[in-house]
Amino acid sequence: MTAPDPAALRDAATIILVRRDGDQPAVLMGMRGANAAFMPSKYVFPGGAVDPGDRAEALSGLPDEKTLARLEIDLRGESDVTAQQILAAALRELAEETGLLIGRPGPSSMVGYDRAGLVPDASALHYVFRAITPPGRPRRFDARFFLMDAAQVAGDLDDFSAACDELSHLHWVPMAEARALHLPFITEVVLAECAAMVAAAAAGPLQAPASVPFFDNRDTRSRFLQLGAAG
Repeated sequence: MTAPDPAALRDAATIILVRRDGDQPAVLMGMRGANAAFMPSKYVFPGGAVDPGDRAEALSGLPDEKTLARLEIDLRGESDVTAQQILAAALRELAEETGLLIGRPGPSSMVGYDRAGLVPDASALHYVFRAITPPGRPRRFDARFFLMDAAQVAGDLDDFSAACDELSHLHWVPMAEARALHLPFITEVVLAECAAMVAAAAAGPLQAPASVPFFDNRDTRSRFLQLGAAG
């Protein structure tokens, strides 16, 4: 059997968890290992590749219709994963890399949620960015980024004891200070987009953006698009 190409394009999901209970909004970030094949020693948001098992995971809630519609359009003819599979992957990666859970009471087979007696809940996820890793990198992802208010987290926001060791130095970083960290370029761009959305929401609920920025690097020609612009 031929081994899968590690540089083949893979669907991925990332959560930007924003905390608004202090003097200024902060986002949860961690640092990838120095020996990581993808973005070594860089500060990133929790996230990772979609797994086949994510397709079978039940969710207790789904996002707003705008987010779901944009994901469905996004995937049409491009991937065999489903919108719900991407949402499940985002919540699974958050649980694995940080130990933080977002769910409602009930039985689940997802890591972390099974022990806590929670079913993962994607209802507060807002689809805010898409980016494809340029060709020639050791790992390539078609990543969807989701913004979520940390008030949705079940339990202690500062308890990372159940996190795996993929990200180190997990901590809440004030959004105004995060750009001083060693960030990948795409993380800087996504951070700026999310900071604008958080500022626009003020103390109110976070809202889906008018359109989703998309860095399309499927081939050597890089394009910047806007997905799902409101009519």
